[in-house]
Amino acid sequence: MQDTKKFIENLSGAGKSIGVLTSGGDAQGMNAAVRAVVRMGIYVGAKVFFIHEGYQGMVDGGDNIKEASWESVSSMLQVGGTVIGSARCKDFRTHEGRLRAALNLVQRGITNLCVIGGDGSLTGANLFREEWSGLLDELVQSGQISEEAAQTHSALHIVGMVGSIDNDFCGTDMTIGTDSALHRIIEVVDAIMTTAQSHQRTFVLEVMGRHCGYLALVSALACGADWVLIPEMPPKDGWEKQMCHKLSENRADKKRLNIIIVAEGAIDQNNKPITTELIKDLVVRCLGFDTRVTILGHVQRGGTPSAFDRILASRMGVEAVLALLEASPGTPACVVSLCGNQAVRLPLMECVQMTQEVQKAMDEKRFEEAVKLRGRSFENNLNTYKLLSHRKMNAELPRSSFNVAVLNVGAPAAGMNAAVRSAVRVGITEGHTVFAVSDGFEGFSKGQIKEFKWGDVGGWTGQGGSLLGTKRTLPAKHIDKIAEQMRIHNINALLVIGGFEAFESLLQLVDARSRYEEFCVPMCMLPATISNNVSGTDLSIGADTSLNAIVETCDRIKQSASGTKRRVFIIETMGGYCGYLATVGGLASGADAAYIYEEPFDIRDLQSNVEHLTEKMKTSIQRGLVLRNENSSENYTTDFIYQLYSEEGKGVFDCRKNVLGHMQQGGAPSPFDRNFGTKIAAKAMQWISKKLKEFYREGEGRVFANTEDSACLLGMRRRALVFQPVIQLKDETDFVHRIPKEQWWLRLRPLMKILAKYKTSYDVSDSGQLEHIVRLRAKDNSAI
Repeated sequence: MQDTKKFIENLSGAGKSIGVLTSGGDAQGMNAAVRAVVRMGIYVGAKVFFIHEGYQGMVDGGDNIKEASWESVSSMLQVGGTVIGSARCKDFRTHEGRLRAALNLVQRGITNLCVIGGDGSLTGANLFREEWSGLLDELVQSGQISEEAAQTHSALHIVGMVGSIDNDFCGTDMTIGTDSALHRIIEVVDAIMTTAQSHQRTFVLEVMGRHCGYLALVSALACGADWVLIPEMPPKDGWEKQMCHKLSENRADKKRLNIIIVAEGAIDQNNKPITTELIKDLVVRCLGFDTRVTILGHVQRGGTPSAFDRILASRMGVEAVLALLEASPGTPACVVSLCGNQAVRLPLMECVQMTQEVQKAMDEKRFEEAVKLRGRSFENNLNTYKLLSHRKMNAELPRSSFNVAVLNVGAPAAGMNAAVRSAVRVGITEGHTVFAVSDGFEGFSKGQIKEFKWGDVGGWTGQGGSLLGTKRTLPAKHIDKIAEQMRIHNINALLVIGGFEAFESLLQLVDARSRYEEFCVPMCMLPATISNNVSGTDLSIGADTSLNAIVETCDRIKQSASGTKRRVFIIETMGGYCGYLATVGGLASGADAAYIYEEPFDIRDLQSNVEHLTEKMKTSIQRGLVLRNENSSENYTTDFIYQLYSEEGKGVFDCRKNVLGHMQQGGAPSPFDRNFGTKIAAKAMQWISKKLKEFYREGEGRVFANTEDSACLLGMRRRALVFQPVIQLKDETDFVHRIPKEQWWLRLRPLMKILAKYKTSYDVSDSGQLEHIVRLRAKDNSAI
């Protein structure tokens, strides 16, 4: 196997120079991308240059193009905006301007460019690349550069990363900055909800997105908005009446507030703008409701980047350097993008053309096509929103006569409530009677089972913890009583939302099928655990919120040391035996080391880490951060590591330790967790409906399911959401330590080490697959 792998050691950047610039509108996470490009570039032996003020700096040259050092990107991971500056540049649009830019690059030997910006910035970069040899010929003719210099720098390589809060670029599920912008929007909506409920108010919120409704759509999903208006889906004629009807219906249903979210580029069927003022006047005129308008504006661009954006930008930055190292003169300019949970490279111009096609389709009123061109991620969001938002009258509902029970099992995880709300509402829309079970299987055995109606889950998306109540109790203990309750309430299907205990529970119920026919029903499990330790899924509901809590705390802790003497912080994270939080949290907060169970370490490793930090403290960097997963080692405890570092660092740095504890489980769910929980629960409920029809025995008038594929876990695997029989996942699981035998995120560990200046072995065979050059994945990526 070893010889088929490709390692970074074989890729050298010696003699190469890379220029990195941020261009167009700023977006949170751009600094994390710049940092990753600089550190990865230096790691492979290349020189890296900051190009300040975007293309303007490239045209003006001089001090705008400066060589970057390892230390010069220290402490920029947590800063919003872009430290190296961004500007709109008219000069670069002229031939004259590009000629000056080419001269400035050749003088510094830069033939590799990493451009972080929107589609305009990337299109400009591609034009520059296409004109490059012509520009060099002109410079030779005018005597500004030698013939030899032109030959040495004959090819310009370009790799793009998309930084845009609008998420309006085709070919990637998420652009850098989008998740952070959603954080800002949701913070505002959560704050508004508390004030609006005091007064029974209607709020009209305008969010950014002149040409793309992604932010409006996802924030509407994440906060359960009453109505959303986006450019890709103009409302049908007569929408005003429909919207007012829905608002008054919700108010009559004892809902104290209404929220309407409007993208700044929202239009009607005739391409006429729909403004917030127009909506406010409409609500006041037709309903007389107390209505307020809030325009979020540049708040959405600001603030510190979320954990997701830091990880995305760091992964993309490293991938961009690898792409530049592997580029040959014939390689087209490419863009590094995210597909599901995987970094992929796509030809830049194919993505740009597709992005332009979306606008063209919208201009020509081909709205359905525009939604499809936006990609699967956008389409899935829209379909889920439609499923959840339009409550049908009882008369219109299909009646299925099936009863579905929903319950939470295990420790609470942020986003569980969003999943329950989505499951209840989609279940009702599918025509089922939905029962909610309190306190997991323990509550089930006691008959704490109650039918839930549409309104019972109103306002649940933004609530942390588990409103249903959750327990770790496994069903085997009360199997008789649970079977009895299944019989009494005639439960035809189960949806279990939880962590490792939920997985074990489903296995126990499948095992009990031979003894109890009551369990011969379709069952589905949704992974919800901050530890992210369930087999069959790359991501779990709750882990993103937890990562954000860790990263925010690490930022604060690091900041507490500014201005004091040199200091190293030892921080303990949760996660059981699973090192996901420590590793990914470490990558997102710029840790120097992360100790986990999956990667055994000994006293020699600890010693080399201390020495590494001692060397680091001799530079201008004054802070160190070390994360330790709670169960990483029986003997090398957090106290032990703290004492060792304190002793060995005497005279160079002092130490502080911090155990994060249960704050990692609490807090309002992040936009990602609300959205992920909402979407996978909707998908699971539709799967349950399909299985109920499939396993219904007409003659006996009952559901009977005892096949392997009737008890599944719905998880995110690389690029797709997939249903996997829990029986088949058994072999992939280490039950003693409650973790999967193979974990994708272990591949991120070398990346964290490289960015912390360690020499390490990094398997890059997973990246640089050129399948995308022939086949654009934007149409078929099965994204979350």
